[in-house]
Amino acid sequence: MSDILITEFMDEDAVASLRDGFDVHYAPDLHESPAEIAALSGSSRALIVRNRTLVDTRLLDAAPRLVAIGRLGVGLDNIDTDACAERGISVYPATGANVVAVAEYVIAAILIMLRGAFHCGDRMRAGHWPRNEMVGSEASGKTLGIVGLGAIGRAVTERAKGLGMEVVAFDPFLSADDEAWQRTKVRRMDPLMALLEVSDVVSLHIPLTDATRHLIGEHQIAAMKAGAYLINTARGGVVDENALIQGLNSGRIGGAALDVFEDEPLTADSALIDAPGLYLTPHIAGLTREAGIRVGSLIASRIRSALA
Repeated sequence: MSDILITEFMDEDAVASLRDGFDVHYAPDLHESPAEIAALSGSSRALIVRNRTLVDTRLLDAAPRLVAIGRLGVGLDNIDTDACAERGISVYPATGANVVAVAEYVIAAILIMLRGAFHCGDRMRAGHWPRNEMVGSEASGKTLGIVGLGAIGRAVTERAKGLGMEVVAFDPFLSADDEAWQRTKVRRMDPLMALLEVSDVVSLHIPLTDATRHLIGEHQIAAMKAGAYLINTARGGVVDENALIQGLNSGRIGGAALDVFEDEPLTADSALIDAPGLYLTPHIAGLTREAGIRVGSLIASRIRSALA
């Protein structure tokens, strides 16, 4: 039996560093078998997961020796943090390690959607020359609405300003006198509807809580600037997907880039599949080679300290 159980993929060098001192069971596809996780966790003192391993009371009850959980990412909605606290289990997210990766993903999505010129490869290979249909817009001069001015929201802000965009932000967790507003020189918008009405692109960077579930719903999409774009790299539940589909089908908004979904993994029968103007990626905004190394190294360090 193992000291450390790792149920999803982790940087190999980080895994090797943990093996130098601990008995490690590393199975990157183990998240697909909750029963096997429970069976293997009986002797484990540490558990390392991403977002597809559900750490609920059932799993915690099966792991009585557990003292630490490492999260290879920042969202904790798959981990019952209250139950962990009751049991004295420390939870360590990889805060800050994937900020650059997500920020660059958002900037890429902004440019791709505004320009609208990256869909014509197949038509060109078929002999067409759709030049007049591919005239898009520039990011410079457009307004980016950031929902959630945490570390990632601030990193996106910095890069968007470098493109000449005006940035406005709404953050229900930051008070009006928080120094973040002065430090970023971002115009604070409150309520959320005010931001939606002026933004050419809206990018979401808030955790999924009871208060933020379906924060972007039918009324919010109706309030968005006509033809605006939506980017969600936060959590799928922040967006009401049915309302989004209606907004796309009606042409109320110009498009959306979704990296996260209410139910993951996305399946072929999802209603999102046929929605127009929709860019889909498999929860990969925070995953680059560089981010993987930083995340793995950070969590390995924290787990080693917790078990020392």
